[in-house]
Amino acid sequence: MAVDETAPDPASEGVPKSAAHAARELSVLIVRLLRRLREVAGDDTLSPSQVSALTLIGKHGAATASALASAEGVRPQSMATTLAALRQQGLIERGPDPSDGRRRLVTLTDAGRARIAGDRRARQEWLVHALDERYDEDERQALLHALRLLERLAQP
Repeated sequence: MAVDETAPDPASEGVPKSAAHAARELSVLIVRLLRRLREVAGDDTLSPSQVSALTLIGKHGAATASALASAEGVRPQSMATTLAALRQQGLIERGPDPSDGRRRLVTLTDAGRARIAGDRRARQEWLVHALDERYDEDERQALLHALRLLERLAQP
């Protein structure tokens, strides 16, 4: 996809052109890489929001639907729809909160844990092999250096 480098971008006023260009390229690359990783993991049976919720539960453990909605930045009704789909597929279950019987906690089922582990393994295997096959040692070292630089973007 060609980007008109001469068109003014209000978001990049007052910053070096290289920063604006890097931001555009990085955004596009992240989307493409995430799409590829989802393809490799076979996430085609789950929507991106379902994958995200499943991953969040797997990473942080049992949670209420409202806490998940807040963490994902979505309305509680949207999260309820997402959770219903995951429950229908047998990937999550709801049970009482041991510390507050009025609340219900969402947890992964064995199938949900297996799904997350399998997806993670497939993505990791693809990435390791792709890095091995497509890059030589000097290029992999350059990527490692770039990743250390990019880590600063993820910091608050």
